[in-house]
Amino acid sequence: MLAYRHAFHAGNHADVLKHLVLAQVLQYMVDKGKPFRYIDTHAGAGGYLLKGAQAQKNAEYREGIGRLWSRADMPAPVADYVRLVHDFNLPGPDEQGNPPVIEKGYTPPLALYPGSPSIARALLTPGDALRLFELHPADARTLMTHFGGRRNAQILNEDGFAGLKSQLPPTPRRAVVLMDPSYELVGDYGKTVAALRDAMTRFAEGVYMVWYPQVSRVEAVQLPKRLSALAPKGWLHVRMTVAQPNRQGFGLSGSGMFILNPPWTLHATLEAVLPWLTQQLAQFDGASYHLEYQPA
Repeated sequence: MLAYRHAFHAGNHADVLKHLVLAQVLQYMVDKGKPFRYIDTHAGAGGYLLKGAQAQKNAEYREGIGRLWSRADMPAPVADYVRLVHDFNLPGPDEQGNPPVIEKGYTPPLALYPGSPSIARALLTPGDALRLFELHPADARTLMTHFGGRRNAQILNEDGFAGLKSQLPPTPRRAVVLMDPSYELVGDYGKTVAALRDAMTRFAEGVYMVWYPQVSRVEAVQLPKRLSALAPKGWLHVRMTVAQPNRQGFGLSGSGMFILNPPWTLHATLEAVLPWLTQQLAQFDGASYHLEYQPA
C-alpha cells in the first residue's frame, strides 16, 4: 500500500473517467442546495506536478487529459471536467495577495493535475464537509498543507477502509463516498467489498463510488458483480477500455466506476458522452465502453 504513489499515473485515461464521473455526481449533489459530506478513502496528495520526475516517467497524462486539453469540440460534461483541470493550472495570487490578471480565452500550459480532493474542493460549497483519508505519510502531509485550513475539512492519516466506519452515518444525512485504492495488493478487492457492505449497513442512503482498474486479474473482473449485490436501491456500472495489454497480458487496459445509489441523471449523461470520449482516448482499434444501469 505505502509503495503506491498516484503521481506516476496522474491525468491518465483512468483519471479522466474517474474525475468526469466524480464531477457529475458532486455537481448533482451541490445543485440540490443541501449540505453534504464528501468522503475520500484514498485521497492521495490532492494535486500532481505533471512535469515532475514521477509523472514524466511514463507520461501517462499525455494519453489522458493531454488529448483533451486543447479541444474545442468537447461535449458539455467533458468540457466541464476539463475546465476544472484548466482552473487548477491558473496562476495564483501574487506576493501581495492580488488575483492574477487573466485574459479571456487564455489556456494555461498543462503543468498540474488535480487529484480527487481538489476536484471536490472546486465544486463543494462552504457548507459542505470534506473528509480525506490518506495512509501514505508524505501525501497526508501535502493534503494537510493544502486542505487543513479549509472550514469543515479533516485530513486523516489513516487507513480509509477502516476509517470509513467513523464517518457514517453523516450529519447531515447526505454523503458521497469515493473509494479508489491502488489495488496493488490483491486483498484490496475484498477490503473494498467489505467496506462497502459495512457502509451500506450504516448508511444505505449514501452515494458510493468505487473506481477499479481493468487488469488481468480475476478479482478485478468479479468486482462489479460483487458490488451489485450490495445495492438494493440501484446502481450504475461504467467501464472504458482504451488500451491493449502488453505481450505478457499485463497493463492497464482501462478502468471502471461502480456507483451505488447513483444520481438519476448520470446514466443519460454518460450514454451521450462515452462514444465521443472513448474515441478520443482510444489507443487501439478495439477501444470500447460498457454502460449498465439498474434503477432503484
